Amino acid sequence: QMQLVESGGGLMQSGESLRLSCVASGSLLNYYVVGWFRQAPGKEREAVSSVSIGGDIITYADSVKGRFTASRDKVKNTVYLDLNSLKPEDTAVYYCAAKRSQYFAIAPMDEPFYDYWGQGTQVTVSS
Repeated sequence: QMQLVESGGGLMQSGESLRLSCVASGSLLNYYVVGWFRQAPGKEREAVSSVSIGGDIITYADSVKGRFTASRDKVKNTVYLDLNSLKPEDTAVYYCAAKRSQYFAIAPMDEPFYDYWGQGTQVTVSS
């Protein structure tokens, strides 16, 4: 059974950078598409990024494009989300999610696509 654990959240200042990690256990992340989502207080959860199994197709929400970078480390069974040039509007609980797939070249941003979810890590950005 796949289990995901996010870490790396914290209290940051505007303009600072942060790296979030999503570590998988119970299964090899090599066979899973991985997505990053976030939920701000009082708002619905939204997609941030997704990474294909091959790692060569990465999609981003317009709100984070150019500032956030997703990547995966197959040896460490981990997916990362680097958050740069943080803004107060990036404040949210960040979740990673995974879906086992036979397709290496897809990176959907749709919540229903994903089967496994982590518990989330809080990122707070002050101005």
